[in-house]
Amino acid sequence: MSGPNGDPDISADDGIISDEDDFGDEEYVAINSMLDQINSYLDDLEERNDALNGKLHELMESNRQARLEFRAQLFGSQTQEEQQQHCHAAGGETSSTSQEDINKDNEGSQMTDKNI
Repeated sequence: MSGPNGDPDISADDGIISDEDDFGDEEYVAINSMLDQINSYLDDLEERNDALNGKLHELMESNRQARLEFRAQLFGSQTQEEQQQHCHAAGGETSSTSQEDINKDNEGSQMTDKNI
């Protein structure tokens, strides 16, 4: 007849199963030492994980800043192209008012990009 897990029926009388703790002090010391070593490895792993997480956040912030600068440069170059097109369309004359409006637009868009 088989046991509850489908294992063959083995009795304690056969000497295979023993309910007595045969562990001595040396075995407990060895187990404690291994557990301390595992704990030390886990602490080291946690510290490395925290360091990597911090570096990831720094990288993401750097990437965000680079994107904002790129957008500002891209927007600035588009504005310069629009100024040149407007200048050519107006016969080479630009008013100081339109130049001021473009500069204000640039400043406003840069502020908006920084808030993103």
